[in-house]
Amino acid sequence: MDVFDGHNDLPWRLRVRDPDGRLDLAADLGGTGLHTDLPRLRRGGVGAQFWSVYVPNDRPEPQAAIQVVEQVELVRRIIARYPGSLALATNAAEVERARADGRIASLLGAEGGHCLDNSLVVLRSLYKLGIRYLTLTHSRNTAWADSATDEPAHGGLTPFGEEVVRELNRLGMLADLAHVADATMHAVLDITTAPAFFSHSSARALCGHPRNVPDDVLLRVRDTEGVVMVTFVPFFLTDECRVWGDELARAEDAIALPWDSPDFLRVRQAWIEANPCPPTSVRDVADHVEHVREVAGVDAVGLGGDYDGTEVVPDGLPDVSSYPALLEELSARGWSEGDLRKLTWHNAMRVLRATCG
Repeated sequence: MDVFDGHNDLPWRLRVRDPDGRLDLAADLGGTGLHTDLPRLRRGGVGAQFWSVYVPNDRPEPQAAIQVVEQVELVRRIIARYPGSLALATNAAEVERARADGRIASLLGAEGGHCLDNSLVVLRSLYKLGIRYLTLTHSRNTAWADSATDEPAHGGLTPFGEEVVRELNRLGMLADLAHVADATMHAVLDITTAPAFFSHSSARALCGHPRNVPDDVLLRVRDTEGVVMVTFVPFFLTDECRVWGDELARAEDAIALPWDSPDFLRVRQAWIEANPCPPTSVRDVADHVEHVREVAGVDAVGLGGDYDGTEVVPDGLPDVSSYPALLEELSARGWSEGDLRKLTWHNAMRVLRATCG
């Protein structure tokens, strides 16, 4: 059963850990700490992947605008290096063509509106480069939209933020609400003409993290024929892990090193090993999938694992080969094959087709 996944952070992980491009993604890299490579994508049944062209939001916005282009080029180099396995896709027809050719459709999503440098010209340029979703914020507010994990500054969207959403609609680009504040979710849904889209979020009713989607928004996702692509990150699955994630964030703030440097990563990993995350499992992910289905309907749920964007993963879901384990759990709970196909493929494809063509 093919999987269309909404979010994978391998490009930034490679930028930090493998700047010279020495790792061979055609090999099984399970021993390296990476969650993603071509053999494991195949074992997981991944047929389409939104690769995150993420840039940290501590960068000055002009620098972020440059780095997001560099990330696009990194992904394009990866696709060019493995033409028998990967194919760039910008719309539903290209996804289906890649699938028919036996290749993994590779789509691009920009994580964080800070990379626009407050410019619609930059947004249009990113569209021309092949980016098909923009996560409006990351962990901090932009000058025009409130983040879920920052102090409210705009009451959702500013007038320029509304222009951004309208331009996304005009271009045919998904307005990703995965990191935005509740007020921003509602502000976007008040004006967008496209289906609601969350590339990697879970259900607030089961875990109180502000990154998760509350039930009143889930109802609006249903009404717009949108999709919430449930993430596997433990911080967003249980409140015990959410609290642990807050402790990790405080520990990270105390590390006086550039946050994406090898030394920072080493110190952070040592803290995680000394202070392990409370356990989560495939069952917790299945609970979130089922909650989205219960509130918004089976047509509104998808998968956005966020592999290589987290240091910790649930038991039973160690890497991108693991999607069959989740499907087996849901099947045991009574999900039909038709509903599983909606979860893994058809819902995401419908929203992509409705928005991007």
